[in-house]
Amino acid sequence: MAENQPDTKPNQDPPALFVGKRFDIEHALSMFATSFVLMPAFGIYEEEIVAAFKPQLAKCHIYVIGTMPKMETVDQRLENGRLIIGMLVGGKRHELAWPVPKGVEMVETERGWFVRKDDRYWAPSDDEMAQRLNNEQNAIRFEVLYIGQAYGKDGSRNALDRLLKHETLQRISVKGVPADQRLTLLMLEIEPGNRMITFMNPWAENTQDGNARISAGLDKLFGTTDAERVTLYEASLIRHFQPPFNKEFKESFPSTNLKVLADCYDKDFSALISEICIDELPFKMTSDAVPPSQYHTAKFDLHDDEARQVFFGKKV
Repeated sequence: MAENQPDTKPNQDPPALFVGKRFDIEHALSMFATSFVLMPAFGIYEEEIVAAFKPQLAKCHIYVIGTMPKMETVDQRLENGRLIIGMLVGGKRHELAWPVPKGVEMVETERGWFVRKDDRYWAPSDDEMAQRLNNEQNAIRFEVLYIGQAYGKDGSRNALDRLLKHETLQRISVKGVPADQRLTLLMLEIEPGNRMITFMNPWAENTQDGNARISAGLDKLFGTTDAERVTLYEASLIRHFQPPFNKEFKESFPSTNLKVLADCYDKDFSALISEICIDELPFKMTSDAVPPSQYHTAKFDLHDDEARQVFFGKKV
């Protein structure tokens, strides 16, 4: 009889986060980007550029169309044991400095300016300069305009396949971007495995169905296909950034009416998390809805009932 069952509740008072929650087991599906390809929009039509990134592009199914400032090296000089490079970033001047050994000189070759010592030549790469401009001077923004995905059958299509005939990319290009900006494409590879975060609450109202809820969560963890994951990730980012050229998912995600979320609700997941946390990105992503940041986490409760919201704290 129920009144003779042992009390499984802990004796100590629960932390505030644990109070008033319905289930002792709740799950969140977690997804993240592992690598990226970045190129100017015109690069998708340049065979040499595409060939250089071909292995990585095959794994990229998410694409982000945006703008970032044009960067131009305008002068270089040796001064007090340092190489100083002046750059225009979106029309604004910035300087970067590198220590150099004694006895170096600057030389101009067919491939550009270099620092030379004896028979050794060196100059910082464009990627190195962009990284430092972003990390040290907070000078580079990537303004998100549109987010999409391409997967096809069994991953046969990637972001590049879609972008080559992309009407919105063409429309943005024709409309034009500010003179000091460059239309740019960020293509992302999503972690191929699934991750599940589980919250265990011994003070929950229902502590009898934990085993069944763990089993359902594992079913979803191992049952989510690559195609589903790509679509969920795309929808999460659209809802997070609210890009001006997107329409679907900006207001409707998450919702019980969305087919892509049906299995999450069937398995009774509580939350969904999609991340872009890549140190090597040479900019801070932003939009009208989201302030500039090196890292972005799109996180959503899948239930309106506060008794099911356990992962992100109380809303204020």
